[in-house]
Amino acid sequence: MDFENLLQSGATLALNLGLKILGALAAWIVGRWLINLVIRLTGKALSRQQVDPTLQRYLGSIIGVTLNVVLVVAILGYFGLETTSFAALLAAAGIAIGAAWSGLLANFAAGVFLVILRPFKVGDFIAAGGVEGVVEAIGLFGTTINSGDNVHTIVGNNKIFSDNIRNFTVNPWRRVDRLAQLAHGVDPKDAAARLKAALAKIPNVMTSPAPDVEIIDFTAMGPVLAVRPYCHNDHYWQVFFDTNRVIAETFGAAGYPVPEQHLRLQQGAR
Repeated sequence: MDFENLLQSGATLALNLGLKILGALAAWIVGRWLINLVIRLTGKALSRQQVDPTLQRYLGSIIGVTLNVVLVVAILGYFGLETTSFAALLAAAGIAIGAAWSGLLANFAAGVFLVILRPFKVGDFIAAGGVEGVVEAIGLFGTTINSGDNVHTIVGNNKIFSDNIRNFTVNPWRRVDRLAQLAHGVDPKDAAARLKAALAKIPNVMTSPAPDVEIIDFTAMGPVLAVRPYCHNDHYWQVFFDTNRVIAETFGAAGYPVPEQHLRLQQGAR
């Protein structure tokens, strides 16, 4: 008789446990479906508001993680576990993880500010975090930059946000700075006039603002000209190298002497 009661109690307990497991599985499946639905609807709403895609991914990840934690806590409560203790344990674990992953969290927070403040966007040519190149992606923890020598570089968002950011794409033009050394005896006005005429013929050099050619310094070899054409950032290096070539060709065609430093040694009487 006792064995039958024990068997019946075990069967009842197994049935209740099985029903709870099935209920938990059903709650998990339905909950996950609802979470994905909320994330999709949120993404569509943000897209209609023309929110930056990177910020959409940030918000989607935060919403997904939060709702999944709530779902797990609810399922544990359904099994009769003390959810308040679990929540306290989860909070303590969160503090420990936050302390251990402070660098990652700093990168994450910096990434949020980069997306909200938008000092640059994908496709911009920037100099940040010690790297100069085109922004390929702004991720949760790092920004991907492809440098001018075609090196794929990932820089931590916190390093970028805590340092100076130079964006070369925002403004409509960029100045190219070169120097041209003249020899003693060369007329700087004549050299400047020749260079201005030659710079105007370089492709992609802007007419407004017009190129600047002025005396910027004096050395032992003679006056130094600042040669400064203006162009769009996309044509910077083409104009840079063409300007060097034009300086050499113009001075050569004009027959200017090679700049030399002359020293005079005088021997004192013994």
